[in-house]
Formats: sequence, structure tokens, C-alpha cells
Amino acid sequence: MIEGYAVPDFISEFWHYYIAALTIGGILFTLYILVSQTTRKLAPGEQAEILEHTFDGDLQEYNNPLPRWWLYLFYFLIAFSVLYLILYPGLGKFSGVWNWSSATQWQDEKARVDAEFDKRFKPYLQMDLQAVAADPKAMESGKRLFLTYCSQCHGSGGEGSRDFPNLTDNEWLWGGEPERIKASITNGFTAEMPALGDAVGGEQGAREVAHYVLSLGGRPHDPALAAAGKEKYAVCAGCHGEDGKGNADAGFPNLTDEASRFGNTEAAIVESILKGRVGGMPSQAHLGETKIHLLAAYVLSLSKR
Repeated sequence: MIEGYAVPDFISEFWHYYIAALTIGGILFTLYILVSQTTRKLAPGEQAEILEHTFDGDLQEYNNPLPRWWLYLFYFLIAFSVLYLILYPGLGKFSGVWNWSSATQWQDEKARVDAEFDKRFKPYLQMDLQAVAADPKAMESGKRLFLTYCSQCHGSGGEGSRDFPNLTDNEWLWGGEPERIKASITNGFTAEMPALGDAVGGEQGAREVAHYVLSLGGRPHDPALAAAGKEKYAVCAGCHGEDGKGNADAGFPNLTDEASRFGNTEAAIVESILKGRVGGMPSQAHLGETKIHLLAAYVLSLSKR
């Protein structure tokens, strides 16, 4: 689509002419049928033709002209369709004299609603997020915004699921400070871990590193495998640190907590090492500063801080 979805972006000019030709041809054909089948009038004293088929034995149908009001209604509808196609889009990529589209109408209505929303909730922009999170009225609106824009990934209660972070705990990939939460919503982020199977010696090496990672978090592990994986973990330490606690500034996960998005089992860690991971969150800057401020405060209120 082009410029706010106002004009269809056809992959070929052929489709524009194809649709326009079908539409105009259909109208002209309908007009031809209507005119050709309704122009003959009965001469004075002439009887209408009796059609061959009958109903109920003796009920016959006469080939009488159609009622004039009915014909005029057809002509009116044809004229209306022509006028409509002049004013509104309907002939391929021709946008109509009024240049209307459902997308631009939606954008205009959304702009009016957003302006009213900003007018009503703009005072909260002068408050820090902790204060907004303590305001029941603000949190009522924040919850509605969260259910609309965030619950599809993070769940209606913010608990998340596999591949989507839990927002109700105290573990944060990109930091849980108020301004960091707001920055994550505004700017989004991308995170990627390359496949490291070759670097650690294949599947067996990945198992050894996985058990060493489990040992860093104090979780059940095989000491022998962990000892073998300690040296191989060096390829991971550059991002996750020697202690496995990661780096929130760069978005490198803490491997010692319980908040792993992809699971803390041996199998899940091995899969991450062998195949790598790709994740992230899209920027929500299009929501505007006021909505983002309320959303950040609501997410902050969900956290167990």
C-alpha cells in the first residue's frame, strides 16, 4: 500500500486495468441487457405473448413488459453505481474524486480518539512512573491498554509464556528500572544468540556446557559434565559473563535466575546452544508518549519489586 494505505499498490499495471475493465464492462453489459429486453411495446389491441410453460395445469404466464417503476429503479441503480465509482475507489487503483479510503477514515478517527485520550491523561506525564503506578484511575486505564496492546504476547496477567517474558517477576532482560521499562516499550529491542554447536564440540559439548550453566544457577546438574563444560563455557562468557549473570545494558540474559524465556532444563539449554535463539520486541512508539507512560507504569505495577 502507498501513503497511509490510501491507494492499492498493485504488483502490475495489468491488474488495475483488469479490475477497471471488468467493473465498467459489467455495468455496460447490464445496461445493454436492460435496454435490449425492455424497448418493445405492445401495439394497440395486441395481446401479450403467452409463454409455453404453465403452472398447476392451467396457470399461464404472459410476456408483458416490466412495470415502469421497476425499470426506473434499475436505471437509477446503474446511475448510482457510476456516480459512486467517480467519487469513491472501485476502479483498480483509481482513488475516486473524493480520495476516500477506509484506511484514511480509520486513521482520522484514531487521531481524534488519541487526541482526546492525550488531553484526558496528559497530566500523568508530569508524574514519575512510581506515582502513576500507585494511582488507581491511571492503572485502570493502563490495564485496558495492556490488554489491548500487550496481552497477546505477555498474557492477560503479564505472566508471559514460552518465548515471551514474564512481566510479574523481578527478573528483567533489559533492566526493570522505570525508565528502562519505558525505553523498552518505546524503542523495542532485538536479541540474537548464534548457534554455538561447533564452538563447544557438538551435542556432547553442548550437554557439558548446559550442566555447567545449571551449576551456575545452583540447579540440579551432573558435576562431571559441569566440570567438563567449564572450559568450553568460555565461548559464552563474553556475553553472559564468567558468573553467568549476563548484562542488562546489552540485553544478555542472566543464566543463573529462573526467568529463562526458553526453559532452564538441560534439553532447553542444549537446544539454545546448538541452534541459537532469535527474539525481541517490536517498538511501540506509534502508541504515543501518553499511552506508553501509562503502559510502563502498569507493567511496573505488575513487577514484584
